[in-house]
Amino acid sequence: MVELELTGTTVTVHVTGAHRVLALREEVTFDLSQITSIALAGVDMRPPWFRVGAFFPGVIAAGTFRGKGRKEFWDTLFGGHALRIDLAGNEFTRLVIDIEDPDEALRVLKSAAAA
Repeated sequence: MVELELTGTTVTVHVTGAHRVLALREEVTFDLSQITSIALAGVDMRPPWFRVGAFFPGVIAAGTFRGKGRKEFWDTLFGGHALRIDLAGNEFTRLVIDIEDPDEALRVLKSAAAA
């Protein structure tokens, strides 16, 4: 799981626990204005094929994944707690991250982005 921190218009995704090692990253930062869409991620989503990190189908995806003009950061256990954040003008084009309360995070990010 990850923790989200909202400071002004900057969102920081903190990777926690052993997932730091698997994802090979401690945090991802983006601005609210870079969000193009945000939604709950389906458990059937799969990352692009080229990866730096860990991927075991249906078990875990953690790290940076690339494919056909996309660069995505994933940290999910495919348990239905993931949030999908599409970005423009950032290092990443998409984040798929597990969070303790994805519905609440979705609400907070949508209202902050709309303000």
